[in-house]
Amino acid sequence: MSYTPLDAYSRLLRGAHEAAATGRVWPHPPRDLIRDSWRRSLAAGVDIEAGGAPLVYDPAHLDDIRRAHPLHPLLPLLATTLSGLIGGTGHIMIVTDGQGRVLWRDGGAAVLRRADQIGLSDGHEWVEPAVGTNGIGTALAAGRPVHVYSEEHLMRVLRVWSCSGAPITDPDSGRIIGCVDVSGVSRSLHPATVALVGAAAQLTESQLALRMHERDERLRRRYESLRVRPGVLLSPTGRVISGDPGGRLGERVPLWDDTAPPSTPALSDRLLGGGPGGGPSGGPGLLRPPASAGERPRPSGQRMILRDGSMAVLEPFSDGYLLRTVPAAAPATLTLSFLGEGVPSVTFGDHDRTLSLRHAEILALLALHPHGLTAEQLSFHVYGDAGNPVTIRAEIHRLRAQLGKAISAKPYRLACPVEADFLLLRRSLATRDAAALARAYKGPLLPRSESPEIRRERDELEAQVRACLLRHGSPEHLWAYAQTCNGRDDYEILERLAALHPTDARAAAARTRLLP
Repeated sequence: MSYTPLDAYSRLLRGAHEAAATGRVWPHPPRDLIRDSWRRSLAAGVDIEAGGAPLVYDPAHLDDIRRAHPLHPLLPLLATTLSGLIGGTGHIMIVTDGQGRVLWRDGGAAVLRRADQIGLSDGHEWVEPAVGTNGIGTALAAGRPVHVYSEEHLMRVLRVWSCSGAPITDPDSGRIIGCVDVSGVSRSLHPATVALVGAAAQLTESQLALRMHERDERLRRRYESLRVRPGVLLSPTGRVISGDPGGRLGERVPLWDDTAPPSTPALSDRLLGGGPGGGPSGGPGLLRPPASAGERPRPSGQRMILRDGSMAVLEPFSDGYLLRTVPAAAPATLTLSFLGEGVPSVTFGDHDRTLSLRHAEILALLALHPHGLTAEQLSFHVYGDAGNPVTIRAEIHRLRAQLGKAISAKPYRLACPVEADFLLLRRSLATRDAAALARAYKGPLLPRSESPEIRRERDELEAQVRACLLRHGSPEHLWAYAQTCNGRDDYEILERLAALHPTDARAAAARTRLLP
C-alpha cells in the first residue's frame, strides 16, 4: 500500500495528539498555526474528550440577535458566493458573530444532521477556549483565513471534519464582527477552499465599507443642511467624518471604555444563570439578545479629553455625534527646584512638597525628555543596565498619586507646563548672559544622584557654567559661583578673585581658601 504526504502528516498528528493528551513534549509538532492554536487551547483547559461545542445563545432570542447583527443584510451575498461549495457537496456554511457563536448555517439535510451532533448549529460557541482548534475559533484568534485539516483538531470528536474559516472585520468599528466558515466531513474539503472563503469575507467587508460610506454621506449632508454650530462630526462608532481638516483627532475618537463590539450583549444583560453550557431554552448559561437591538445607550453631554489634550463635549446628532471643543482652564505649572545641596522640591498648583531623590531623578529625566520615555528607557537612565522597568512603574505610580495629572503614560511624560531651575540654567548658557547665569546657578543638579543620565547632564552643566563665568563673568559673578559647593574650592576661580584689589573682602577670602 502506498502512502500520500497527507497520510504521513496524519501519523505525525496522531503522535502529537498522544503527547499533548499526556502532557509530554511533542516529538513532531504540527505546523506553526496549529501548534500555536493547540497551546492556546490547552492553556484554556479544553477537554479533548468533550462531545462538542456548548450552547450559549437562548434559541428563543436568536431571531432578535440575528436581526441586530450587521451581517444580517449580507447573508444572501455570502450564500451566493459560496453556493458552489455547499450545494450538494456534503459541506456546510456557517456564519458566526465576533465571538464565534453560530448565527446562521446552510447545507444539505444529511450534513446538517451530522453537524447537530457536535454543536455545529445555531447558538453554539466555537471559540478556541470552548472547543479548541477549529476553522472558526482559530481564524478569529489568528485574525486571518485558516484551513484546519481533520486531525489538526484538538478535540477527538472533531477529527472527522475539516474546515476553512475567515474572519470578517467591520470597517466602521475596526473590530472583527463575525466569521464565515465552510466545513465538511474528513478530507472532502480541499485546503484550497480557504482562498474562496477568504474572498467571500473580503467581498463582505467591501459591502460593509460601501454601506458605511453611504451612511457617512447621508449624515454629512444632514449636518451641512441644518447649519448647526460647528463641531467635529462623528459616526456612531466614533469615526471622524468631517470637521477635523488637520487630522488632530486621528481617524477615530474612542467613545467607550470597553472593547466589546456594539452587537455583543452587555455583561449585565448576558447570563441568565451559570457558566456557558447547554440547556433548555431560557435555561442556565444561555445568553439573552443585546438590549435595544445590540446598541449601547448613547452618551449625551459627555466630557472627554482629546488626544491633543483639549477638552470637548460629545453630543448626539442624528445617527452620529458632534464633538465640540470647550475652553479649558489653564493647567497648573510644575515647578522643579533641583539645583544645589538642598532637598529637591516640587510645586504643582497650590501644593509644595519635598521629594525623594528617586522621584526627583524621574521628574528631572522627564523634564529633559519632553517627548516622553518608556518604562524601559527610564529604568536604564536611572539605574543603568541593572534597572528593572517594574520598579520604575511602581515609582511612577507613587509619583502620580502625589502629582495627579501632571504625568501621562504611554510613554511617560510631563503633561503640564514645566519650570525647572536646571532648564533655566540651560537657557542662560545658550545666551551667554553671565549675570543671568550667576543668578540661576545654585549648585550642581541633584548632587547626590548616581543616575547615569543625571550624572552626564550634571557634569555637562558644571563644565559649561564654569567656562562661561571664567570667560564672561564679572567679580560679582565669580564670587557668586565661589559660594556653591563646586566653586568653593575651585582653584582658578579663587585665583581670579584673589587678584582683585587687596582691600576687597572677596580677595581676602579667596586668598584664605587658597592657603594649603
